[in-house]
Amino acid sequence: MNMNYIIEIIMMSIAALILFVGKADVRVAVKGNVFASGMNAMVSIFGVAWMGSTFFLGNQEVIMGSVAGIFTSWPILFAIPLFLFSIMLFSQAATAKTLYPVGLALGLPPHILLALFPAVNGYFFLPNYPTEVAAIGFDRTGTTHIGKYVVNHSFQLAGFITTFVSIGIGYLIASLLYG
Repeated sequence: MNMNYIIEIIMMSIAALILFVGKADVRVAVKGNVFASGMNAMVSIFGVAWMGSTFFLGNQEVIMGSVAGIFTSWPILFAIPLFLFSIMLFSQAATAKTLYPVGLALGLPPHILLALFPAVNGYFFLPNYPTEVAAIGFDRTGTTHIGKYVVNHSFQLAGFITTFVSIGIGYLIASLLYG
């Protein structure tokens, strides 16, 4: 059996055990704000991650074949597809699992790929990641919000600054250590 299925079975079994042992009233739990936010985030992430992964894997040869020369000449630009696919896949692991073998196949140095790892954190770009949805849902002050244009939300500036600075520092360290 696939490890993903085993993890899901164990998680669901433990959740059921907690409900039984704790004698929780499920009707009350599903009416809560936390449950609603969590279910909304779960449906959004699973659906979009599956769609993005399916699209990329179905078109991988065409997509990567057309840009291979750019990435071998300018390896730091590989951060762009890492960032874009992390937006679509909503998962650091799925993005790394999908694109890092492509980067290695293109001949990108492993230390550069390691330096570019912060680019797989682009899921903050759209405000539908579980932590963002929860933060917006829990905030009673109104300071955490989705902007008029959806992508101008409270997490945008902090996310870009963190990603760019982390990639820059990682690239600098990799260049100094490995030339």
